[in-house]
Amino acid sequence: MAVSIREVAVVAGVSVGTVSNVLNRPTAVAPHTVQRVRRAIDQLGYVRNDAARQLRAGQSTTVGLIVLDAQNPFFADVARGAEDAASEHGLAVLTGNSDEQPSRENAYLDLFEEQRVRGVLLSPSSETLEAAQRLRDHGIPVVLVDRTAPGSDFSAVAVDDERGGFIAASHLLENGRRRIAFVGGQRVALRQVEDRFAGAARAVSEVAGATIEHVTTDQLTVLAGRDAGSVIAARAPEERPDAIFAANDLVAVGVMQALVMIGELRIPEDIALIGYDDIAFAQSTVVPLTSIRQPAGLIGTRALEVLAQLIEDPRRAPETIEFEPELVVRASTTG
Repeated sequence: MAVSIREVAVVAGVSVGTVSNVLNRPTAVAPHTVQRVRRAIDQLGYVRNDAARQLRAGQSTTVGLIVLDAQNPFFADVARGAEDAASEHGLAVLTGNSDEQPSRENAYLDLFEEQRVRGVLLSPSSETLEAAQRLRDHGIPVVLVDRTAPGSDFSAVAVDDERGGFIAASHLLENGRRRIAFVGGQRVALRQVEDRFAGAARAVSEVAGATIEHVTTDQLTVLAGRDAGSVIAARAPEERPDAIFAANDLVAVGVMQALVMIGELRIPEDIALIGYDDIAFAQSTVVPLTSIRQPAGLIGTRALEVLAQLIEDPRRAPETIEFEPELVVRASTTG
């Protein structure tokens, strides 16, 4: 059972108000009294209930962050950027992983509302933003991360994924590839994945004789990429693509593992491979991975800064910040 502030007061032989002053305004209390109270705190193992204190004060010092996949290094970098910026605003970040499931996303949004967070950074798992709108209606600002919402009045910080997909496919086409497979995502995919595929398809449409297919996966993970890569490798040579654009770097790493394990296919001689995100170990794969870089840390930092501005001024006009993606060329496409 948690120790109460009243119990600390009894053991220290002081009033509850004095204990409160030691916790919040120690300079207002005589040094010898501060020592007595702190000895009592150590003896009883008292831990202050900041959540209750913040509720009484009517103001929390926490914000929520919901990401699509906490195991993806891209989102780890986004979270780090948000945390660094939050500390400068006297805030702390509570992170939840939706695992691309709307039900989990909604559960975290409900939890954050119960905790009275000051605001929420959200990487949405679906097109529906009703739960996020509900939070805003209740006075909790929400900023979208890694996805924009055209036509809505949500502030957002992201990368132009359609542009990123176009750059990726254009790079493959410029290197003479004509049969491109886009690997990752379901038929009705995340907006980010749909935009990347749409950009790649636009680039392919501008080159005579070039084709693109969508090889779907249930998840955007290494294992899902490995399964898709095995399926592609098992095709007859004339039916295989000569280039693969993976929806993210994790999928690309799995595809690479599958092709390397087969042993008969060479990267990039037989199949060129490009990923998306440029996570830290993209350059350390068996064949260094070409990728489309997103400034993950900067996305997190700017998103938190936009959220802090909305916390200070809830009537602030919505703002969309969209960074340009960058092609990082390595051996998987130009060996």
